[in-house]
Amino acid sequence: MPELETVPGTNVPGTFGNPSSPHSEGRAARDALENARNRCAMVLGVPPETIYFTSGGTESNCIPVHSFLIRQGSGRITASDGEHSSVIKNLQVLERLGKPVGRIPIDASGQVTEDLLSKTLEKFGDIRFAAIMSVNNETGTINDMAALNNVMRNMNGPPVHLHCDIVQAAGKIPVDIEGWGVDSASISAHKIGGPRGIGLLYLRRPIETLCAGGGQEKNIRPGTENVAGALALAACLEKLALPENLRNEYAQARRRWKKLLTALKDIDRFRLIPASREGDDEVFSPYIVQAAFKDIPGEVMTRALDDLGFAVSTGSACSTARPERPVLAAMGIADNVSLEGIRISQGRTTTDEEIDLLLEAIREVLQFL
Repeated sequence: MPELETVPGTNVPGTFGNPSSPHSEGRAARDALENARNRCAMVLGVPPETIYFTSGGTESNCIPVHSFLIRQGSGRITASDGEHSSVIKNLQVLERLGKPVGRIPIDASGQVTEDLLSKTLEKFGDIRFAAIMSVNNETGTINDMAALNNVMRNMNGPPVHLHCDIVQAAGKIPVDIEGWGVDSASISAHKIGGPRGIGLLYLRRPIETLCAGGGQEKNIRPGTENVAGALALAACLEKLALPENLRNEYAQARRRWKKLLTALKDIDRFRLIPASREGDDEVFSPYIVQAAFKDIPGEVMTRALDDLGFAVSTGSACSTARPERPVLAAMGIADNVSLEGIRISQGRTTTDEEIDLLLEAIREVLQFL
């Protein structure tokens, strides 16, 4: 019998076998998978049985949205105007299939406020599902999930399922799934230094889903499990999302972003989106900023900075092929400004020197554009 393989740096055996198989390799794989599940649950402060491994954030968003197709009774599914395309596009699919849908407006900063949510609930009256992300992936705007959940719980009528995309929150800002009271949440490993192709879905209670198969992940996400990916995701969450590990890095990220924004505001052609954002504004994540430079299309600025060694984008990497910026439009940003917008992101390994080099590169680009 060959020695069981391990994930480098984990000392956990069992990544080769199929977790559903009864032989020794399969049992080892099952043990390793449950080890990963328990570790993810511990970091997130939720019971292990509420964690389901998926292929990433998009699938973790799609599963609860699509489950609305087979839920008993009538009702409306809604999402905020700031949601990722994996939510918005699938709402459009449900609408084509005859399900009533609705949208929750965002304000000029990109937030879903308690007032906007209350008015949406009153407007429709039949909402049974609402998707509201924790941190917007284009602007970095943070929603107060606990306050929004309180609005829903205090409304008359049947309960509303609250789904929260925390892909840009986990490992970056403090996350409290239980305290927020959300019913489901999505995480993607590659946003916190892990491999692509692994994510997780939190479900407060099991749901019936559209995808059927071999029964893996308690029928929530059938398919042979990615054991090595699950272990990697657990390791990344432990490294970045545990409160004692997150606290210092969060403070350093805020300090670096304040430095960047302070310097950018001294550049004449620079426009911050939204303009009201401050360098240390806690309504925004210190990992994302949306910037525009007057008379320079975002795609041109992106290519120019790429030539100088800096990877920025014109929006979500999932939708950069399209010039439209629906999130910015929903915030009331003028078309000419939104088309000039670029998203600048930092990571936990970003240094002050790299911030200085980026500022130098931007000034260089502005000299010839």
